[in-house]
Amino acid sequence: MNNWIKEEYQKRKTRTLKYHKARQKTKAMEADVPSGLYTKCPSCKSTIQIQAFVDNDFVCTVCHHPLRMRAIDRLNLIIDRNSFVEKGLGYITLNPLFQDGYEEKVAAYKEKTGLDEAYVYGYGEIHGMPCVVGVMDSFFMMGSMGSVVGEKVTKSFEYAMYKKLPMILFAASGGARMQEGIYSLMQMAKTSAAVKQHSDLGLLYISVLTHPTTGGVTASFAMLGDIILAEPDALIGFAGPRVIEQTIKQSLPEGFQKSEFLLKKGFVDKVVDRHELKKTLAKILRFH
Repeated sequence: MNNWIKEEYQKRKTRTLKYHKARQKTKAMEADVPSGLYTKCPSCKSTIQIQAFVDNDFVCTVCHHPLRMRAIDRLNLIIDRNSFVEKGLGYITLNPLFQDGYEEKVAAYKEKTGLDEAYVYGYGEIHGMPCVVGVMDSFFMMGSMGSVVGEKVTKSFEYAMYKKLPMILFAASGGARMQEGIYSLMQMAKTSAAVKQHSDLGLLYISVLTHPTTGGVTASFAMLGDIILAEPDALIGFAGPRVIEQTIKQSLPEGFQKSEFLLKKGFVDKVVDRHELKKTLAKILRFH
């Protein structure tokens, strides 16, 4: 028995030494690589140069999984060069429920993203076709919808009505912003009413669902489009899969709430590859 214990101890000691040597080697390699040059794909976990992601429209070059995009990158990808004119500037996010740390959090995201809030909209052209484009930025508090976001979404539809133009909106959100409570939930009704007014004028609304589109945004303007497109492998739903499983005490189908699953169930009209998105939008606008 004593011999077995000694042998086992020696094996574990050897494994531990190998592990620490490997970690030291990895750290030395990481120290030679400047930060910001590489990123990891959340789907296949491949480590790829950031420039390769950018050149490939923020799509993984290995598994072709589309990564989240900043609003400015989305506009650069979709809108014709030098045609975008931003509207709805100058809004200030308040703290209606006097939540501790909320103002500091908003200020930090403003500095980090260079945006005043999680939604950007304005006039633009896609292959020469005029339209109003709105983009949610999930890098600003996960694209959550507070009072300002709801107001800007409403104003974007009102601007489209004023110009008698189609509306294209890229949704990407974690839902209503909890720091604003009922004020954020009120935006669901307000934005939905603006969509209805836009529709009553016979104007086209194209909703593009990106990863993730959840919560109060899904339950309002995101699913009210005349045509609803989605990017591949995007999570789209109200509550998350884990919450639903815990509530109903059942296992969910594979790929539940993914854009491909919703396409089969009729919630989405078409799943469009990011490389083909601009061409698809231009074709729809031309038909309209």
